[in-house]
Amino acid sequence: MRGFTGAGYDKGRALPVQAAWYAVLHLVFATWWFPARWRPALLRAFGARVGQRVLIRRGVRVHWPWKLDIGDDVWIGEDAWILNLEPVTIGHDCCVSQGALLCTGSHRRRSATFEFDNGPIRLEAGSWIAARAVVLRGVTVASGAVVGAGAVAHRDLAPGEVLTVGGAPATDVSVPPVSAKGTTA
Repeated sequence: MRGFTGAGYDKGRALPVQAAWYAVLHLVFATWWFPARWRPALLRAFGARVGQRVLIRRGVRVHWPWKLDIGDDVWIGEDAWILNLEPVTIGHDCCVSQGALLCTGSHRRRSATFEFDNGPIRLEAGSWIAARAVVLRGVTVASGAVVGAGAVAHRDLAPGEVLTVGGAPATDVSVPPVSAKGTTA
């Protein structure tokens, strides 16, 4: 790993902006005392695109706000982590539950220098990432799909698909489809 260069990875902003976000993230944004209703505005101030009626709970970490796009009526639960070295798109009416991880970063394991192998994440309208679930780089979670509690999404999920730990059958597969306007059909 001594030869790691990070070649091809663009952080998207200059070092002073990165440092300012890091300070704001840890001193204000993720704290228990900072009002949830102000978090979307703070993300917007650092370049995120955030829709209306977005609730972001305490303890949420966002690596780079300028690589984040959140639709309307989204809920992000306590201690969720959006590790977005690459863009993360969260569609309208999505839920990212407590302790969930959206991780766009990885490494080329066969590379002698362990270079990055990153990819964007897309959560389509009405999808749900349950508590402590993980979505890995390059994955699209289609409309109405669910990554169950503790499950790891390492591949794309089809519309309405439910991924559970160990592939166990889902107990509630009656996920209503979401229309283009965000209402259930």
